[in-house]
Amino acid sequence: MNKGELVDAVAERASVTKKQADAVLTAALETIMEAVSNDDKVTLVGFGSFESRERKAREGRNPKTGEKMEIPATKVPAFSSGKLFKEKVALTKAEPANDED
Repeated sequence: MNKGELVDAVAERASVTKKQADAVLTAALETIMEAVSNDDKVTLVGFGSFESRERKAREGRNPKTGEKMEIPATKVPAFSSGKLFKEKVALTKAEPANDED
C-alpha cells in the first residue's frame, strides 16, 4: 500500500474527502518526523512508538574493494510496534509452506 492508497482508505473510513485525508495524514507524518528528529518519542497506544536511536560506530567493508572502513556513529529513526498491532498481525497467519517433495 502506498501513500495514495492509504489516503483513499482513510478518506473512506473517516467519511472525509481525499484532499482532507491527505492533509491530515501529511500533517501527522510531518509532525512525527519533526518530533523524532528533535529526540522526542512519539507513542500511539496500541499502534507503537517512534523514536530516534544512536547507532554506534562500527567497522565495515567496501563491497567493491573489500577494504576495511570505519562507519561513523549516527542517529536513526526506529519504530516499535505496540501490543494491539502485534496481536493483529499475529492473527493473520500466512499459508503454511507445502514441503511435500
